[in-house]
Amino acid sequence: MRIILAPMEGVVDHLMREMLTEIGGFDLCITEFVRVVDQLLPARVFTRLCPELLQGGKTRAGTPVRVQLLGQEPQWLAENAFRAVQLGSPGIDLNFGCPAKTVNKSKGGAVLLRETEQLYRIVHAVRQAVPVQFPVTAKMRLGYEDTSLTLDNAIALAAAGATELTVHARTKTDGYRPPAYWPWIAKIREVVNIPVIANGEIWQPSDAALCREQSGSTDIMLGRGALAQPNLALRIAGGGGSTGIEALPWPEVLALLMRYSEFEIAGDKGLYYSNRIKQWFSYLKLQYPQAEQLFAKLRLLRRSPEILALLQSELAQS
Repeated sequence: MRIILAPMEGVVDHLMREMLTEIGGFDLCITEFVRVVDQLLPARVFTRLCPELLQGGKTRAGTPVRVQLLGQEPQWLAENAFRAVQLGSPGIDLNFGCPAKTVNKSKGGAVLLRETEQLYRIVHAVRQAVPVQFPVTAKMRLGYEDTSLTLDNAIALAAAGATELTVHARTKTDGYRPPAYWPWIAKIREVVNIPVIANGEIWQPSDAALCREQSGSTDIMLGRGALAQPNLALRIAGGGGSTGIEALPWPEVLALLMRYSEFEIAGDKGLYYSNRIKQWFSYLKLQYPQAEQLFAKLRLLRRSPEILALLQSELAQS
């Protein structure tokens, strides 16, 4: 079984990848998407989003980090994919799952699931451009508004040369509302001859076990669940449950938050820190009641020193 850290725009940045892969359990990370429109992007765009390119394409814990691209123009995606692997990305991932309105309006992400032929053209162009030793993978949802093209889209992506396919088992219209329809992944696996990675609504080791059973997939991708429970991947990899590894205790989560805060403020000069820490809390409070109580105070704060002081006070009392 492989466990992959999902790309989540605005929250799973390189610092979060460092923290989570250091805890352990992850075999691969996918970056937030690099948006490709109508040009070959300079190297600095890739290294800003994926500083791991400057250290062999891996986090400090040794976990490979694959660059994800998002766009609609096959040739520009192909040229940027080649540049990314030249810069050190151990493969390319293509985003056909992002549900954001701003992305879909510009014909990127999940909206392309309405255009099966375009999916094929994009993956084929990228596969032709990227040397064969590098995987070219794709992430899709079950569809845009419905599942009428689910199997056709999966077949097209595989036929175009995708090395493997990650399926978020919901449509764009479903958004992130439960449930995730894992049995659909089993249907996809019947019509393609490449590995299929299951994604969606995995919050506990028991969810991972049920997902693997219903989907038939060995490999899984974790997104929000890994933010809600920072050692979820390690728990799943180690068996989880009452006889395995327990969820990270709250004081250890607080220490992690402090460490992340210090790194984030230093790295971004605090520009995005307030938003990112609050977004992380929105997931943590799904697992930890203490996070919900603390978030009631934290959400009122805007300045980094105030947030840090609150976290330090909470840690001292834990």
